[in-house]
Amino acid sequence: MQKYQISKMQDFSNHQIEQIRWLEHLCKTSDNSSLRVGIESLKAIDGDEAFLCQIDNQLIGFLSWYTSDGIEANINGMVHPDFRRKGIFHGLLNHAASDMQIHDIQTCRFRIPSNSEPGIDCIRHLGSTLTTSEFSMILNRLQTVDPLRSSLVLRLEEDQDLEFMVTCSSQAFGDSEAWTRNYFARTREAERVNYIAMNSTAPIGLIRVNYVQTDTAVIHDFCVLPSYQGRGYGREILSGVVKILLEQKCSHVRLGVVTQNRRALNLYESLGFEVSAESHYYVSSFADLC
Repeated sequence: MQKYQISKMQDFSNHQIEQIRWLEHLCKTSDNSSLRVGIESLKAIDGDEAFLCQIDNQLIGFLSWYTSDGIEANINGMVHPDFRRKGIFHGLLNHAASDMQIHDIQTCRFRIPSNSEPGIDCIRHLGSTLTTSEFSMILNRLQTVDPLRSSLVLRLEEDQDLEFMVTCSSQAFGDSEAWTRNYFARTREAERVNYIAMNSTAPIGLIRVNYVQTDTAVIHDFCVLPSYQGRGYGREILSGVVKILLEQKCSHVRLGVVTQNRRALNLYESLGFEVSAESHYYVSSFADLC
């Protein structure tokens, strides 16, 4: 086998990004999968960490990672179909591990398309454990819904909203307040916007939007205080934010939902979201991979 070279991505030019996009398309076509490696998150400042594997200037492997909490690394990767089972993914992972160690990463979380047999075989070979599955959904068209009730208002986050955000999110998702506060602190970026849902004078819900491209928005961390759930507020809040995004000319609106969460899935489908892909998430401890 020709000798390949692995290096950290330093060039974020359109030419380099297009090479990664080409490899993603090749892997998707070859595997007949819904692979998506987060190309929109590759940027010189505040972007994902990425590593490239090349032979004679041909890109044959890619791995990127980021952390939202300083504890777990979220990892995407791919290898050219003609160069698999040659240790390339392990090589990329070992190079990335050096960076992760500096950041005190404790666990690694791999996103694998459910319809990618090569990806699932590779991650099982690593000994990683399947923890959850998630549907990616994209807005097809916003269904007609009633306007917001007169008592409900959506507004942008203000400085004093942090404690409510921590309370609402931790109660809705079951995470500790300490973890949630750290998560919010680490995910404050210019392209991420937080909306607070107010019922009369009290905040009752939270929804966050990540503008990954000028025409693409990803909705996440959508939650309503448990005491207000089951009253239709979630539907109104999500519909209201989607309308805002469409008015902002976002032609692509995405979100994710755990496959077992049928209640949320039914809500999203009723508003015009459709399942576009399914991903499995596998987790390994950092120590087991090194």
